[in-house]
Amino acid sequence: MTETPYDIIVIGAGAAGLIAAGTAAEAGASVLLLESMKRAGRKLLITGKGRCNITNNSDIAEYMKQIYPVPKFCRPMFSRFFLPDTLRLFHRLNVPTLEERGRRIFPQSQHAMDVVDALVSWIEGRGVTIKYQRKVKNLLVENGAVKGVELDTGSVFPCRAVILATGGRSYPATGSTGDGYVMAAALGHRIVTPLPALVPLTTSGGLAPELQGLSLRNVRADLYLDGKKVRSNFGEMLFTHFGLSGPIILDISRDAVIALAEGRRVEIELDCKAALDETVLDARLLRELDANGRAKLKTMIKNLVPLKMVLPLCAHAGLDPEKFCNQVSGEERRSLLTGLKHLRFTVTGHTGWNDAIITSGGVDLKEVNPSTLESKRIQGLYFAGEILDLDAATGGYNLQIAWSSGFVAGTAAADAAGGQS
Repeated sequence: MTETPYDIIVIGAGAAGLIAAGTAAEAGASVLLLESMKRAGRKLLITGKGRCNITNNSDIAEYMKQIYPVPKFCRPMFSRFFLPDTLRLFHRLNVPTLEERGRRIFPQSQHAMDVVDALVSWIEGRGVTIKYQRKVKNLLVENGAVKGVELDTGSVFPCRAVILATGGRSYPATGSTGDGYVMAAALGHRIVTPLPALVPLTTSGGLAPELQGLSLRNVRADLYLDGKKVRSNFGEMLFTHFGLSGPIILDISRDAVIALAEGRRVEIELDCKAALDETVLDARLLRELDANGRAKLKTMIKNLVPLKMVLPLCAHAGLDPEKFCNQVSGEERRSLLTGLKHLRFTVTGHTGWNDAIITSGGVDLKEVNPSTLESKRIQGLYFAGEILDLDAATGGYNLQIAWSSGFVAGTAAADAAGGQS
């Protein structure tokens, strides 16, 4: 059955889809927003641990350092809609913001629901038609141009342009099931293999489980692939029953997951005393051992690491925690030094799509016009958000990509639809 035609159909009511729909509607286009879930913004509701890390107050240069795999692809969209524009939009929608550690921007209310409600109210006020629990089966194309979409019910909605904003595969319970990749691939697009990113990592051995629940700050994590250090990150991490997590681990997980998929050897080395180089730390160990000569080694180590870490660290370094400090040999001291500065874990895997914050991979950027986000293969087909082969570090960068790409796709689609007869 053929339904009412629209200028633009947006598929996916996540961050990018909501911005795309609102932007296109403000430009004068008639817009239909199709969402497979019961409500909009399901993934937005869980971002920032339910507080929604809207964006990051960093400059373009810093964003370029935090985006993968081709950061320069984002320059045209950021020149059209960037951090100041995002803040202006949310302030216009009565969502005041505040800045926290790491230059992360959150809604002042600390509730992601306020962000979603504001966006939905905005697009509804602009005349966008939203249909929930609608599953798109096919994109209809004639002579290389979009003509409409077909739902799994058989209903057909004619349109002049489609914006695919279906997300990636992370957190599938929120509706991100990878169906957009299938639609894009059916029209000839190359899909860079989607893999979990910003995901906790599993490790071998019993050390991480012994330290389960312990969070360390001001540590450095170095990622080694086939014995070569390729990335380093400084900050906070968390030991879990399965391995390693926390901000610095999540940020290097992208490369770890890709390397594992390639069959490479993946290791993470923790420097628990990153503020001290080995010479300075060794001198401190000598002083501590001398000052605590008649105390047991485990007592002295309490001055260096959290209590929960003392015995596991001793076992890992092959040290007797009951030994008196004045009996510790030079070789044993060096073993302790190595344990503190080079605590190495073998990465065996990751915890999967249900725990991944973002997806790496997606629609090949070579097949998308960076200035409009229109497909180079299909006229009138646009991409926005996580469906693209773009991902970034934690801290609000990924949502800024969603806002910016949604704006550019919405604007370009509206301009194109308006120019069609």
